[in-house]
Amino acid sequence: MFKNILFVCIGNICRSPSAEVMMRHALRGREVGVSSAGLAALVGHGIDATAQELLVDHALDGAEHRARQVTPKILSGADLILVMEKKHLRRISEIAPESSGKTFLLGKWREDLEIPDPYRQQRPAFEHVYRLMADSVSAWKRYI
Repeated sequence: MFKNILFVCIGNICRSPSAEVMMRHALRGREVGVSSAGLAALVGHGIDATAQELLVDHALDGAEHRARQVTPKILSGADLILVMEKKHLRRISEIAPESSGKTFLLGKWREDLEIPDPYRQQRPAFEHVYRLMADSVSAWKRYI
């Protein structure tokens, strides 16, 4: 059904790369591409250190990640685009209106839950966001 999943947040260094790694792990063994990009990406930067620590704590790894800017081409190549906040839905519809029909909140199956940005916050904020994303990734898995 979905062959190319794209996660989008703002900087592409905390939420979207973490969700990308989680989903890739959840779908291991399936031929589904999973990637991420940012609406205002810190292009070329690696994953946030705290986000990486949490991934490692869960036997996952985002160390190879490098942030990239979302583009209309990247959006058009995705079969499913998962974002963290409602304002991301609006921004994607401005960048590529044709992508609106395949763009949803990561927390869609959790009553349209929005996933807050933990950037520049303490570890407890990252832990909270990690739990929300892990639960949301699990909820999406049955539809992919």
